[in-house]
Amino acid sequence: MQTRSAPETQPTGRSLEHPRRADIRLEDVLHALSDPMRLRVVRTLAEEDCDLSCSVFDLPVSKSTTTHHFRVLRECGVIHQIYRGTAKMNALRRADLDALFPGLLDSVLTAITLQDDRAGDHG
Repeated sequence: MQTRSAPETQPTGRSLEHPRRADIRLEDVLHALSDPMRLRVVRTLAEEDCDLSCSVFDLPVSKSTTTHHFRVLRECGVIHQIYRGTAKMNALRRADLDALFPGLLDSVLTAITLQDDRAGDHG
């Protein structure tokens, strides 16, 4: 998977703005990762080896709230979004995050897995 950081213009003329790698801030990333729905998105993207459409994510919130979560993740630099036809495709900006904050993403993903495992033990 290729890491993209500059806005890309599609044949339809639609483009989405993304922060440059140098502009990604730790406090913004941590804020984005503090929400359970956004963590679900990040975890799913980390488990896949391809870009995923927004429609793949079955979040238990309204469509407008889902859109908000994706926008927060994109604007802080956690994900990259690109239009393919009418679908908005999502990719984790792992290379950028790993370069800026070594070990952060892996630690968060490990922690959420452990937390989910503990919750399963009690449920």
